[in-house]
Amino acid sequence: MNDQTTESSPEPEPGPGPQSERGPAARAANAPAPSRRSLLGWGGAGLALGAVAAGGTVAAVRGGDPTEPAAESGAAVPFHGTHQAGIATPVQDRLHFASFDVTTKDRAELVQLLKDWTRAAERMTAGQAVGDGAYGGLAEAPPDDTGEALGLKPSRLSLTVGFGPSLFAKGRFGLEGRRPDALVDLPVFPGDNLDPARTGGDLCVQACADDPQVAVHAIRNLARIGFGKVAVRWSQLGFGKTSSTTPGAQTPRNLFGFKDGTSNIDGTDTAALDRHVWVSAKDGAGWLAGGSYLVARRISMRIESWDRTSLQEQEDIFGRDKGEGAAVGKAHEHDKPNLKAMLPTAHVRLAHPDSHHGVRMLRRGYSFTDGTDGLGRLDAGLFFLAYQRDVRDAFIPVQQSLARSDALNDYIQHVGSAVFAIPPGVRDKDDWWGRTLVS
Repeated sequence: MNDQTTESSPEPEPGPGPQSERGPAARAANAPAPSRRSLLGWGGAGLALGAVAAGGTVAAVRGGDPTEPAAESGAAVPFHGTHQAGIATPVQDRLHFASFDVTTKDRAELVQLLKDWTRAAERMTAGQAVGDGAYGGLAEAPPDDTGEALGLKPSRLSLTVGFGPSLFAKGRFGLEGRRPDALVDLPVFPGDNLDPARTGGDLCVQACADDPQVAVHAIRNLARIGFGKVAVRWSQLGFGKTSSTTPGAQTPRNLFGFKDGTSNIDGTDTAALDRHVWVSAKDGAGWLAGGSYLVARRISMRIESWDRTSLQEQEDIFGRDKGEGAAVGKAHEHDKPNLKAMLPTAHVRLAHPDSHHGVRMLRRGYSFTDGTDGLGRLDAGLFFLAYQRDVRDAFIPVQQSLARSDALNDYIQHVGSAVFAIPPGVRDKDDWWGRTLVS
């Protein structure tokens, strides 16, 4: 678990950026649907990726209106923009993340897949069915949409695509000369116990929404569209965001019961985003300008051992109190911490930007529970997601510090890992994911 952005001092907060939340998608719902696709155009056979976790929806307050479930509010996140949605976007309550292996060897098929995915994502994020929908088409052909999201609102669905280092391998798609220098293979950190079946991938799609069924529907349909061209390598469901990108929002708690992401980068703080998150053309990969880098880590949390640990030891391990979330010796959560007052092994002290020359990351992690580990314990933890301008300056040095000395290591273990280059946003209806890379 990485608390690198948790205690940093907030930076100035300019007005909303291009991906901030903007109300319902009613206008998009009136747009004309594309003509009937060819029989194989959307990829043919369906692919179910598993059941959706049951549960309620988060609450959202809009102005002076009564509180209502956010998934019922009809809110839609704009799909088009300079940057992809799902990064600086206000963090939704549910996640379905999928890593894909590209199985086709044909570059033209890869390009067409990215175009098809983009057109489908435009519709799903607006609350519309894919293509011609789940019914009413040719009886002899599979429907364009799997149908389980019929009647559901957009639920602030955002879809974010990334490219893994393996996509740039020599002899695959002619992209080896376009791999950014910062898209490095992550080193093996002390304590890592990575499962190859939950590590890596050529492509990733992060689906976030306030309704779990909407998020799963999105990944399922993209996988169906990609049938024969991509295959799911691994996926992860998440609930209960563990950090926030919204100024003034209540700080979420992780499964250890501690507040996480106290001063995460605000999604409206364009200065901080430009400095720490968005890639610039000056960074050496022009096609990636406006994009970012994503590190995804599946972190197993030893819940049972933690639950038998004294409160004082828990607070010493984190370097803050469990109730208010204040740093050692401070009264309030957002008081600037005195790192030297903490134990040298305290998580916050080791992860704090002041310990790493001011480097910050934008976090969008989620809690998860996936049954048991076969030994009568919960398979539970944190699915860590962090966006940054350069992995070499941010995640790698921070995680090296944590892996060496963090007292929290007695209760966690990194068991899955991946890194992706996140391309810039889709500018308009003629643009598509990855155009700047593969066109």
